[in-house]
Parts: sequence; structure tokens; C-alpha cells
Amino acid sequence: MTAGELTAPSLSGRPEVLDGPFSTRQLLRIDEALRLADESTDYIFSIYVGDLEEPVREHAERLHGQITDPDRAVLIAVSPNQRRLEVVTGSEVRKRIPDRDAKLAALSMVASFGGGDLAGGLVTGLDQLASRARKG
Repeated sequence: MTAGELTAPSLSGRPEVLDGPFSTRQLLRIDEALRLADESTDYIFSIYVGDLEEPVREHAERLHGQITDPDRAVLIAVSPNQRRLEVVTGSEVRKRIPDRDAKLAALSMVASFGGGDLAGGLVTGLDQLASRARKG
């Protein structure tokens, strides 16, 4: 799910995204960061926040494969309950964002998450990944 995507109403009648870990302001920040990353790189950036099935990496890769044009896509998959983060890059993206740079962005995100700032960590990670992709 991307940050701006609304899901079907829950039993409460509200979209499930509003029952998640983000406030409306945080969702808007994340959505803006996604938009800027997409526009400045011509890649597709997506975020998934939720539980990941074991093995976690393979689940993240399956989610990444569901994105339109996965070769040109980046997925940040976060499972706060499991304390797991996966960054999956497509083959075209990997030419500009090598694994080393994705790991550095992941370390920055984890530092923010550890401080209790899930949204801020995602925005920081998106910015770092997009900045690296623009340099190529």
C-alpha cells in the first residue's frame, strides 16, 4: 500500500488507513515524499507498513513484484510489530541505488524508528534513496 492509498471502509465505517499508525498530517508528509521521489527519479517508490510473513525478505520481494514495473520500483517494507525493515529495489533502480546505499538509508530509517518516529524515518529514507537515484 502506498501512503496515499485508501482502503475499503472497516467495520467502523472509516477507511482502514485511518486506523493505522499514522496521523493525517503524517500521511500527507509521506505521500508528498513519495510524490517527490517518483517525480524526481522517474522510478516508482512504494511503502508497505504491516506484518510480514516469514521469511520476511521473500515476502517483501513478493510485494515488490506486485508493483507496476517492478524493475523500476523501490519498496520500503516495514513491520513495526516484528521490528523488521526491508528495502527492495528493482534491477533498473539497482544501477543507481546500489545495496550499500540502500543499507545506509535503512540505517537512517532504523535510527528514526528507534526514536519513535516511524513517519519521519520513512520520509528520511525516501529522501536519501531518491537523492541517490538522481545522482546516477
